[in-house]
Amino acid sequence: MAGDGRVMIETQGLTKDFGDFRAVDDVTLNVEAGTVLALLGPNGAGKTTTVRMMTSILKPTAGSARIAGYDVTTQPVEVRQNVGVLTEQHGLYERMRPLEYLDFFARLYHLDAQTRRKRAKALMERFGLADAYGKRLGEFSKGMKQKLALVRAMLHDPPVLLLDEPTSAMDPQSAKLVRDSILELRRDAHTFIVTTHNLNEAQLLADRIAIIRQGRIIAEGTFEELSRRFVGVPTMELRVRVPLNGLVQEISDMVEVIGYGDHWLRYRVEQPEITNPHLLRRLTSLGVDVITLSPLQETLEAIYLRIVAEDEQVEHDNGSIPRYADAIASTSP
Repeated sequence: MAGDGRVMIETQGLTKDFGDFRAVDDVTLNVEAGTVLALLGPNGAGKTTTVRMMTSILKPTAGSARIAGYDVTTQPVEVRQNVGVLTEQHGLYERMRPLEYLDFFARLYHLDAQTRRKRAKALMERFGLADAYGKRLGEFSKGMKQKLALVRAMLHDPPVLLLDEPTSAMDPQSAKLVRDSILELRRDAHTFIVTTHNLNEAQLLADRIAIIRQGRIIAEGTFEELSRRFVGVPTMELRVRVPLNGLVQEISDMVEVIGYGDHWLRYRVEQPEITNPHLLRRLTSLGVDVITLSPLQETLEAIYLRIVAEDEQVEHDNGSIPRYADAIASTSP
């Protein structure tokens, strides 16, 4: 789903230094309402530090950020009212029971008693925690704690959610529940930044992808934009019912054939949306029965690894000295 034009997350030149280390370096992002942005990068790349500045936990060294129109430096109370955060460290009070715990946090958002209980129960049921009302949080599994922390982030129904590894430690069924909820909330114009190392999940959820390395955004765009920029011209695969015989020569004026077998061939084409219909018409005129014609898409994992490798190569060629963000003080993951 595309955004509706309202920019809900905006950063301009966002920068954070810890002493001599620059953890986040001139990050500029604009995320529209109803959009999921996947923020990807190696450990220590600056993802969590960026999110902490967006939630007014850390003050930027330079640059600015606005969440739902509120400035993270001058309007921290308004920012926290409009954002839900799932962090790597959940900070659960393990002697409490879940409804007691959620009620405590709902009070901080000034929700009335009826709303607090209604939302807490509805969200716990949504994520399969309805059977855990009587347990103390110390009895929860890692996956259950992760889901409860997500419930806490969603409790005040914020328009913006910043989720750090939202499905880590979850079983496949629970992870699907979370992904489905993200997609459902996106349809209701909620806006997300999701950091994750699960690139299949990122490819499934994200409208846009930003890759951060050593504090810098090194690539940003849709999956299709990144694929074309870093992989190149789309590759198509054609499968036919009978042997190709002279078919490769017949279509070589239309496409660049890069491989073929008895019943298949692959080709590159700059504009498949224009070329493919013409190609199919020619095949029909030649009496060729087409079984399938489909794109061979790169995975996000392959694109991500290529982008990071290219940035590393540029750094090596320029003789740059790496700035490892994970060497920063414990305040910056």
